[in-house]
Amino acid sequence: MTPKIPLADWIDWIVAWMENHLGGMFDAISVVIENIVTFFSWIFLLPHPLLFIAIIGIIAYAIGRLPLMFFTVIGFLLIDNFGYWPHTMNTLGLVITSGLISILFGIPIGIWSAYSKTVHRIVSPILDFMQTMPAFVYLLPAVTFFSLGVVPGVIASVIFAIPPTIRMTYLGIKQVPEELSEASDAFGSTSWQKLFKVELPLAKPTIMAGINQTIMLSLSMVVIASMIGAQGIGAEVYRAVTQLKIGQGFEAGLAVVVLAIVLDRFTQSLLRPNRRKVAPAAVKSSRRKWIIPAALVIVIVLGGIMQAILQPNEETNSSGTQNEQAVGRLFDYKIIGIDPGAGIMKSTAQAIQDYDLEGWNLIEGSSAAMTATLDKAIREEQPIVLTGWTPHWMFNKYDLKYLEDPLKTYGDAEEIHTIARLGLADDQPSAYEFLKRFHWSSDEMGEIMTSMQNGQAPNKAAAEWAAAHKDRIEEWTKGIQPVTGDKLTLGYVAWDSEIASTHLLQYILENKLGYKVTALQVEAGPMWTGVAGGDIDATVAVWLPLTFADYWAKYQDMVEDLGANMTGVRTGLVVPSYVDIDSIEDLKK
Repeated sequence: MTPKIPLADWIDWIVAWMENHLGGMFDAISVVIENIVTFFSWIFLLPHPLLFIAIIGIIAYAIGRLPLMFFTVIGFLLIDNFGYWPHTMNTLGLVITSGLISILFGIPIGIWSAYSKTVHRIVSPILDFMQTMPAFVYLLPAVTFFSLGVVPGVIASVIFAIPPTIRMTYLGIKQVPEELSEASDAFGSTSWQKLFKVELPLAKPTIMAGINQTIMLSLSMVVIASMIGAQGIGAEVYRAVTQLKIGQGFEAGLAVVVLAIVLDRFTQSLLRPNRRKVAPAAVKSSRRKWIIPAALVIVIVLGGIMQAILQPNEETNSSGTQNEQAVGRLFDYKIIGIDPGAGIMKSTAQAIQDYDLEGWNLIEGSSAAMTATLDKAIREEQPIVLTGWTPHWMFNKYDLKYLEDPLKTYGDAEEIHTIARLGLADDQPSAYEFLKRFHWSSDEMGEIMTSMQNGQAPNKAAAEWAAAHKDRIEEWTKGIQPVTGDKLTLGYVAWDSEIASTHLLQYILENKLGYKVTALQVEAGPMWTGVAGGDIDATVAVWLPLTFADYWAKYQDMVEDLGANMTGVRTGLVVPSYVDIDSIEDLKK
């Protein structure tokens, strides 16, 4: 058998080298991008929403007349009515920032490619790679280099969205008629004069089409970027999906649609030549030239005045409190969490209230983003506090400790339960009996998770564990009648513990009991819905009574609880052992 090329190891080595040797550059980039996004968000949030809508309506009328104005005004009024105004403005700031960075780098690279065949040969396959690589792949390197938050979201958006600007700039310049280039040369134009006075003006429609696509692609990344802590309307969509709130998801999604259509129509309107003859061309051009600057001045000045009038007595109690909380400053007042649908996130939000952690922020993301942030913090020996649960491989890899929870916000030890669809005992008695018997320890699960963390595929790690623990397999399957190819569907959430347990069950059911098993990785909400609706036969990934308490309250009459497959599991706040605090109460000192 041909040895596997260690590409993953090479990529990990490159990432580690870049982080160790280019960390200062990444920090500088992070500061610049964060300040730019903050500036744009501040500009958009400065005026009252109605004032902002009036200004954006004027701009829409100036570039697209009444239809665009009506849609823009009505759309933004709906966003404000739904309560997503701050989230949408934060998203707009992220999109504008990633769009500007893409344009700033994309157009020069496209011009360079048009002038140099060598550059084009190098750039073209790189663009193919950037456009075809799944966008999720960019998230973890972005988190590794830039931590959680809006900055890695912008970086991932730029990588995903910049190719159209480069390609269309290249195409626009190459499509300039050769006769015009020769004529400019004949009149003695320099290369710069030919570029700026002949080629770029003629290529402008094509370039603007590329910019339009770049902005749309940047906007399409907002939901994905929310998985690594980029706040905005995408985070609301992600939260609604993970918590199975269909109506809320539709409202947040509608806000994304409105923003996308407005940005698309604005950029398209800039492409169309102006054929209206209401005023002489020179006068009209002069008028329209001042519309956008004047609108921005009005937004800043009047918005600041209105904000001062409406909020004259706003105090900075939180900042004053933060000045007194030396411990909080060490952690930058951030608790690194996972996906918003997890019960541990709800418990942590409650802990912030119970322990009066004023000024602290719970950063939503994903378990992968959380562990990537933890890995970076530990390598740099930086303080970090995050949501944690046992069993998890990070407790085997790192020296971590739980913070004491004197108020019992996280409750006592939890259990991981197996739940099945109603009727499974009648339809698949062999699988039902095996699932009822299945029970193991956190140490046993930890063996598989450690193998997975060391780079082994989950199915191979499960197979090796089964081969090393034949007595346990025999205990679970003794006396159960095998079947011949019956189909079975298992659902699980993308947590390392549940990946380990589900793949072990899949191996046993297929190789010992004769089933043909499909393992579906889904979010918590769809997993519960699938079991309740009969689309998923069973899952061994149900943490009770705390983590999945909301889902249990909703679906307990639609599923069958087969009992705990693991006891003594735990959730809470976790810090590295070198952090000199022991209780959640210490976070407010």
